[in-house]
Amino acid sequence: MASILTLFLWLLSLSLSSAKSTVHQTTYIIRVKHDAKPSIFPTHKLWYESSLSSLTPNAPRTTTTSTRILHTYDTVFHGFSVRLSQTEVLILQTLPHIIAVIPERVRRVHTTRSPQFLGLKTTDSAGLLKESDFGSDLVIGVIDTGIWPERESFKDHDLGPVPSKWKGQCVTTSDFLATSCNKKLIGARFFSSGYEATNGKMNVSKEYPSPRDSDGHGTHTASIAAGRYVFPASTLGYARGVAAGMAPKARLAAYKVCWNAGCYDSDILAAFDAAVADGADVISLSVGGVVVPYHLDSIAIGAFGAMENGVFVSASAGNGGPGGLTVTNVAPWVTTVGAGTIDRDFPADMKLGNGKTISGVGFYGEPGLSPGRMYPVVYAGSEGGGDGYSSSLCLEGSLDPKFVKDKIVLCDRGINSRAQKGEVVKKAGGVGMILANGVFDGEGLVADCHVLPATSVGASGGDEIRKYISAASKSRSPPTATIVFKGTKLGVKPAPVVASFSARGPNPETPEILKPDVIAPGLNILAAWPDKIGPSGIASDKRRTEFNILSGTSMACPHVSGLAALLKAAHPDWSPAAIRSALMTTAYTVDNRGETMLDESTGNTSSLLDFGAGHVHPTKALDPGLIYDIREFDYVDFLCNSNYTMNNIQAITRKNADCSGARRAGHVGNLNYPSLSVVFQQYGKHKLSTHFIRSVTNVGGANSVYKVTVRPPSGTTVTVQPEKLVFRRIGQKLNFLVRVQTEAVKLSPGSSNVKSGSIVWSDGKHIVTSPLLVTMQQPL
Repeated sequence: MASILTLFLWLLSLSLSSAKSTVHQTTYIIRVKHDAKPSIFPTHKLWYESSLSSLTPNAPRTTTTSTRILHTYDTVFHGFSVRLSQTEVLILQTLPHIIAVIPERVRRVHTTRSPQFLGLKTTDSAGLLKESDFGSDLVIGVIDTGIWPERESFKDHDLGPVPSKWKGQCVTTSDFLATSCNKKLIGARFFSSGYEATNGKMNVSKEYPSPRDSDGHGTHTASIAAGRYVFPASTLGYARGVAAGMAPKARLAAYKVCWNAGCYDSDILAAFDAAVADGADVISLSVGGVVVPYHLDSIAIGAFGAMENGVFVSASAGNGGPGGLTVTNVAPWVTTVGAGTIDRDFPADMKLGNGKTISGVGFYGEPGLSPGRMYPVVYAGSEGGGDGYSSSLCLEGSLDPKFVKDKIVLCDRGINSRAQKGEVVKKAGGVGMILANGVFDGEGLVADCHVLPATSVGASGGDEIRKYISAASKSRSPPTATIVFKGTKLGVKPAPVVASFSARGPNPETPEILKPDVIAPGLNILAAWPDKIGPSGIASDKRRTEFNILSGTSMACPHVSGLAALLKAAHPDWSPAAIRSALMTTAYTVDNRGETMLDESTGNTSSLLDFGAGHVHPTKALDPGLIYDIREFDYVDFLCNSNYTMNNIQAITRKNADCSGARRAGHVGNLNYPSLSVVFQQYGKHKLSTHFIRSVTNVGGANSVYKVTVRPPSGTTVTVQPEKLVFRRIGQKLNFLVRVQTEAVKLSPGSSNVKSGSIVWSDGKHIVTSPLLVTMQQPL
């Protein structure tokens, strides 16, 4: 070790003797070998600081190495984060005890009726809520924008003592007192070093340097996962009823990592490290960004360490839909959640002067447009409205007040937020807004609480309104319209529908692992909201509400986090993979009309790439019959078969990888996942085939016989051996082999063809479904 340090110092002095303190620096996350620390240093942090002090021999005396280190990591990751120049990075990468130097990335948040919609009824004498005692001994760690602790959703009445395993803390500040935590909110911490290292000191007039939520997103997601029962609950009179999270008695710990400029990887990894060390059972992460290889993805790395410790990690799939290859947070040890609708809507129709009505959605609680009165209506992108493109999108400062004053204004979606468009129209003197989808958005609608009366319409509705405005403007009857708000509508059919914005597969990193895994309620979800933030999220919005209605895979993710806590409480011995398996194999793909779920963006039937295994069904997940379990070394075999190097694998797993067993595992698709996905590269071959090996564990009856039903994708032959699984005891594992054979199809270079099927095991009581996806690709 002494020779390593000598080499280290010699390299540094040689390479950095002329370095200047003004060199541009970026934040990096450094993975260090676990057992590399010299015994002369009592802590890893001192060793890191000693190493870094040599990186800046010419730095001013005021620069200290301890201020350079942003975070040290000890639980899910072994290493530290630090600001480095490119020269310093190159030096660190030469050192034998440095496994990986990972550049930091910035992530973004993926932004009452759902318990009933999911079949979670408090009056049932049995079922998931009763079996799990509403999740009372489980801890859900929410990594997000913080929390507003005073909300009724986070009260601790009738809760027992804090679980004895809990080792976390409630960080107190001037705006987050010790009394902010209780037996419900048992932990609250914040991580901002990575954010401030890039953006400078936080502006405390706009953000709270504490766990307190200044955005609303974290409060909303936390209450979806584990909010208490609150009645009455509504947003400006809409969605009246009882508000409740999925696991109403589960304990919450808030880890604030997201700030005005985003969520920084070094802070996210620190939150993972803290949550696992504190004793969280579930981690909920409604945050994401671009997909990168797993060894460069701090969320994937943090989630792997959590999984090793038995912690279930659910993450939002992202809001990049309806296009393909948009799904994020795709590591197979993470449960990736897309968004569906529920059977509740907020219709706000557009009535035009020609007598036609265009369906839309929205809600507005204040006295708005005068009933029965028709208002002049204009398209912001019309000649005279402004500068064309930017005015069509209602960007800041783009609208001519003379053109829009006292009128309803049609704005196109895109660039700025939907709520900001409403503010732009209001500032320019408009009295109402129509927000029209573009072609890419399709017909998917999100109800927003705008700062003025507004409704959202689909792409076809927007086209029809523009045509009406254009035609009427040339006639003697100028175009007019009004917005008719119809309140809250329940029992909507069809539902669920895959939300237009929900990110879709295939998995950009590993197409052999189907992502998203499942979908859950994510459209127009009522949940807790902070004081001091209007329901539109716009600073000029002075309205206040205890609950707000938001949409996004951000809202879907905590539904699954809460359900995972309930399942973990009911089955304490289940691994994170077992919980995910139970949710996936019992998911459903039909709506409340009994037909295959639709894709909101097109109105057509949706597919496995849209919803994964399907929509979660909590009561069935409690008793799935069979589970597909995955152990840590299975994931290592998966990484070996994915052609990751030993160093790459060590960066993810913290251990020296042994890839000798990976050949026995076969190929990437043989990870014991509840779904099956194969990608055939045609390369001129006529006949194509592959096989999957799967192992299922009996968690149903002691003496159970399961028979298989195969629904092959069209044009393929699928065989399963054996066709019958005979279990003699609970906990017994049995293997089966799935062989998929097909013939090449005619495709143009670079194109693909996707077909879906399923493999279903049943003992007459349980139905265990695995989706099967076959993709044919014609290489360029």
